[in-house]
Amino acid sequence: MEATTEQVADAAGALAHGASGGAIDPFVFRLTIFVLAIFVGYFVVWSVTPALHTPLMAVTNAISSVIVVGALLAVGVNLVEGASIASKIFGFLALVLASVNIFGGFLVTQRMLSMYRKKG
Repeated sequence: MEATTEQVADAAGALAHGASGGAIDPFVFRLTIFVLAIFVGYFVVWSVTPALHTPLMAVTNAISSVIVVGALLAVGVNLVEGASIASKIFGFLALVLASVNIFGGFLVTQRMLSMYRKKG
């Protein structure tokens, strides 16, 4: 039986909640993990050498393309019963932000590759 990420996060939150005698709220536990992931991601990305920047951007664009697929599904939730307008708004925001990320990634990659071209 394979556990999903959400199940693991729920289990870790419940474990922290139980181990602390109820002092740690599962929401605060997840928020802490999110903030730590931001810091780790920041330091990992800024420590990448320029030679590895293009492959890193390719992976980032691939991740953003998966986000675009999920955002398109969220925007088209009118087929689901009880879908709220908030899901469409968040889906549209995710679609716009991921598209900007993909386009910016291609621009940065193109600029990085132009640094290695011979001039003249």
